[in-house]
Amino acid sequence: MCATFSFQNFVGIFMSVFDHPAYDQHEHVAFYHDIKSGLKAIIAVHNTNLGPSLGGCRMWPYANSAEALTDVLRLSKGMSYKSAMANLKLGGGKSVIIGDPRKDKSSDMMLAMGDFIQSLGGKYISAEDSGIAVSDLKTMAQRSSYIAGTHAKYRYDGGPADGNPAPSTAYGVYMGLKASVAHKLKSDLKGVSVAIQGLGHVGFRLAEHLHKEGAKLYVTDIYPDNLDKAAQQFGATVVSPDEIFALDVDVFAPCALGSAINDHSIGQLKASVIAGAANNQLAEERHGQMLMEKGILYAPDYVINAGGVIDIYHQKQGSTAEALRKHLEGLGDTLTEIYQKAEQQGLPTNIEANKIAEQRFLAGV
Repeated sequence: MCATFSFQNFVGIFMSVFDHPAYDQHEHVAFYHDIKSGLKAIIAVHNTNLGPSLGGCRMWPYANSAEALTDVLRLSKGMSYKSAMANLKLGGGKSVIIGDPRKDKSSDMMLAMGDFIQSLGGKYISAEDSGIAVSDLKTMAQRSSYIAGTHAKYRYDGGPADGNPAPSTAYGVYMGLKASVAHKLKSDLKGVSVAIQGLGHVGFRLAEHLHKEGAKLYVTDIYPDNLDKAAQQFGATVVSPDEIFALDVDVFAPCALGSAINDHSIGQLKASVIAGAANNQLAEERHGQMLMEKGILYAPDYVINAGGVIDIYHQKQGSTAEALRKHLEGLGDTLTEIYQKAEQQGLPTNIEANKIAEQRFLAGV
């Protein structure tokens, strides 16, 4: 038995979404509870002017439903900006499942999620995100025709393709981080110290790229096995989650959940560059101004971490590995252009990036 929560039936939820601080002209927000499987999920569609919304499905043990709603509203908005800045004919959407992916996930839950996605009739296309694997997407696809990332014909580096966009996301972040260091520090990556917060599918691959370039790594993660692997394979120094912000390093790379850059953490940061894979790294837009005043170069998250959606877009368009790789490597050039324009205008980099993205998706071109 499934229960679908609509705004018409739950006026209190309806009003709280419109009044929510993370709500920003979102087109559609849907709630779904499948009693049999235990699925509790939210889908948010921010903007579809450029095309159908595409964004990953995230499963996370949120403390409560309010926290999940905040996350899905912010993430879906970020996807509108991300696709626009990557020059993709896609809109912004995202979905979240409330639960621990290591304990609560089941095939029945993924089937129910497929039903939920299908109910939106193609307005939202789902892909992979934290806590969701390609195998989970394939299960959802048994019930929905609006699932992306389950099959891939190629990978940007010629490696075996399984549909997982994480390799492309990590490569794009690596290229963006490299460009950011070149712009700020006038240096390559050899000997540059990088603190990586989060060693998931993307963070660990980013660490591998940086290690090959000779960077010195400091890492933290909530899962000890990830830390052990990074220490063994990359010679990374393991630190606690509380220590990662205050390290005297060149680059801070947030690769976990959002809002890592906030009033508290900014006061601790000693890094000259912030460049990582996490979505919604700034707790509030004003934190971009604070970073600029502190002399820290910030790589707007939705620009540097666009590799995954770029990968999925190329796969859907029947492109080539070479074209995909070229698009990913262009993220560094895009960031450099943003940095130069922001400096000319005296603006924080996040505000300059927002201006460009909004011009594109609000106009629908």
